[in-house]
Amino acid sequence: MPPSVIRPWRFVGRLLVATAAAVGLVALFLALIVATDGAGSGLAAWSATVGVAVIAAMWRGRRRSWRGRLVPFLPVLVAAALTLSVCVPTVPTTRRYPPALSFVATEHWRLSTGSRVAVYHYPPTGQAPRQRVPLVYLNGGPVRGISVLDHRFLQLLAGQGYDVYAYEQAGGGRSDLLPMDEYSISRSVHDLGAFVDKLGMDRANVLGFSSGAVVLTRALAEPAIAGHLHRAVIAEPGPMDGPSARMAEQKGRPSARDLAPVMTGPRSTHVPRYAVAFGLMRLGLLSPDNGLVGQAEGDNAFTAADLGSDSASAYCARDAHRIPVEDTERNFSFSAAASLRIQQTIKDSASIAPQLRRSRTPAMLMIAECSSQVRQWQTAILADNPAIQRTQYMPGVGHHMWNGLGDNDQRAAAAITAFLQDKPAPLPDYPTRADIPAFLRNHK
Repeated sequence: MPPSVIRPWRFVGRLLVATAAAVGLVALFLALIVATDGAGSGLAAWSATVGVAVIAAMWRGRRRSWRGRLVPFLPVLVAAALTLSVCVPTVPTTRRYPPALSFVATEHWRLSTGSRVAVYHYPPTGQAPRQRVPLVYLNGGPVRGISVLDHRFLQLLAGQGYDVYAYEQAGGGRSDLLPMDEYSISRSVHDLGAFVDKLGMDRANVLGFSSGAVVLTRALAEPAIAGHLHRAVIAEPGPMDGPSARMAEQKGRPSARDLAPVMTGPRSTHVPRYAVAFGLMRLGLLSPDNGLVGQAEGDNAFTAADLGSDSASAYCARDAHRIPVEDTERNFSFSAAASLRIQQTIKDSASIAPQLRRSRTPAMLMIAECSSQVRQWQTAILADNPAIQRTQYMPGVGHHMWNGLGDNDQRAAAAITAFLQDKPAPLPDYPTRADIPAFLRNHK
């Protein structure tokens, strides 16, 4: 074969070897990130990887001329640069809290549990009679700021005569962070009890949404806390304990997941450091309290666009092309690490069904037609809580039932206020406990 043909093939072969070497070093780096749990912002893994790579490059070039000895170092330099980008923060490493909202004051309350939480108060407005029992709102997340869309709904409830209080759970929004090992579903439940106690009222109504509904459900299973709850609205709950988290998964009518336009805006997951950190945490290969990206830095980095199709899954398929903007970029806040930690403590928890069966606090369950939540999570609560007096199956809405589209907010508010005031429900009581088998069988 002529030299003019051999030379290009040799170059291609060497390029493939160099590429394979660089890829191998990146893989080694990622393995060491997992093995060291990201120690030292990833620099422990990076130093070890570069050290191994340099030794290997020196060994490969030991019998070559001085120029030939430099060739094995090319993939080392490429891999070192790529992996070093995972070790360098691109956002502040101390928490930068969202700025104050223009339409409601932010207070900070120190609870008896030690948590310092951001509190929002909407006094009764409008012509409706003032309700004597205040209403507390627990948002979803688990560790997430309250969206502007939710604030609008709280204003609507205040217009129905309710003294509405909402707080962002520890670590979320403008609330202070906790040490990572203090996040747990138990802490969230006791924070709720401490918040209701701090209101200084005999009892309070509580509306819990999504993971906030899980906190409320577990609070109903604790008599010391449940005794201070007047009525409970459990809206679109997640799994209440370990056994329910492991149930077979069946969802509602089709959601807008994979149908809605891709969410625009900056993504932290387009930055190598946060793509690696959040990806490995989600896979369970990095602990929430890892040494690669600290809690504060992770909170600062995470953006609404990073939620991707998770946001679209909260809406019906028919609404895929008219999904509202739930929040502003300046107000959005989500702690992926703390949320994963709380979710894990739920999965690891024992069944609360025996305690929940002794609940006496009047409760209502709200289920969305196009829910992305697992139906068995919802029906397990219905089956095990004898104090659930009615269920409202909300047609035409997804997981985020109050979403500003059409009359969805008004319909959700009507169902909630009718129950809190012990008035006839605007919708049939469905499903009842007796309806559960058929409800699941018919994929409602």
